[in-house]
Amino acid sequence: GGSSLNVSSGINAEYGAFLKKSGKLPIPKWTDIVKTATFKELPPKDNDWYYIRSAALLRRVYLRQGGGCGALRKIYGGRINRGSAPSHHKDASASVIRHALKGLEEMKLIAKHPDGGRMITSAGRRDADRIASQVMSSSIVE
Repeated sequence: GGSSLNVSSGINAEYGAFLKKSGKLPIPKWTDIVKTATFKELPPKDNDWYYIRSAALLRRVYLRQGGGCGALRKIYGGRINRGSAPSHHKDASASVIRHALKGLEEMKLIAKHPDGGRMITSAGRRDADRIASQVMSSSIVE
């Protein structure tokens, strides 16, 4: 069911692995050199970060249909360290999010929402539920 999507980090990692294995998610050439936001100092250490971020975005779209790139930028934003000046919130990189959403759309896991933003497709929901239940059952066993 939908509520099983709360064991988020395990699901994102599993779903990321699933996206990688499928080999259908188009990966931009620049994923090894970009930071995920202007306020980050370094790019992600994990080489599979793009798959995991895509999985996390898919999960976000599942839980809240109709959100667009701007809303997701806020969610993945964080605080920028401005030295001795007070920290501020900064949005995440739109390019990373936009390309990931486009890739998920090409895989037919999400689609454009009629009122703007993105929504999950039946195939996307099916895959997400399947992986969520796998993660849930393995976390109960442990």
